[in-house]
Amino acid sequence: MTNEDIFSRIDHTLLKMTASREEIKTLCDEAVIFKTASVCVPPCYVKQISNDYCNQDCYNQDCCDNLNICTVIGFPLGYSITAAKVLEAQRAILSGANEIDMVINVCDVKNANFDYIMEEIKLVKKACDDKILKVIIETCYLTDEEKIRLCIIVTEAGADFIKTSTGFGTAGAVLSDIELFKKNIGKNVKIKAAGGVKTREDIVSFINAGADRIGTSSGVKILTGENAGSY
Repeated sequence: MTNEDIFSRIDHTLLKMTASREEIKTLCDEAVIFKTASVCVPPCYVKQISNDYCNQDCYNQDCCDNLNICTVIGFPLGYSITAAKVLEAQRAILSGANEIDMVINVCDVKNANFDYIMEEIKLVKKACDDKILKVIIETCYLTDEEKIRLCIIVTEAGADFIKTSTGFGTAGAVLSDIELFKKNIGKNVKIKAAGGVKTREDIVSFINAGADRIGTSSGVKILTGENAGSY
């Protein structure tokens, strides 16, 4: 697997609380240079990126030929109310995002409120219209039985991806979860592994196990040996 193949599957990510405007610009420049699948950034930067990298001053137009913008909703804890997540998603799409990574409410999982989780995902997906929705289930807090149930819910709710982790939990992606997802998701659902991806071997293992996307802030360093921002 070539570096070009791997970069095409990476969501080049910067979601830390202190992310500066300059750091976000560096992230986007790298994404253009290495042709990553997307940049995954805080919602507060979506409009700025869309303005800076689109061919014209536009919103919700597919004119960003070289940069695909992803952002996060209900991040990182997931327990904001559904109406807030729906509004966040709508505003992000209007600002120029093409992909939305939403966090489910793990409290609902622990309380077996699975119908509520299903409805929430459906509503956020509706808000995304034809844009991609990835559902973060935060695997580190779940049993295998809960993960399987969520694979079914994500499939039936019409989401495009199931995603392992926020990167803010007690652990990130592990290979066994990718294998579990692969066995239990529907044919139209893809997999994103995120959190704790630190080596090229990690990335290749996740892809070979069935992950279609890899979320990492370290992709450039992993694949080129250079520190981010040196280009």
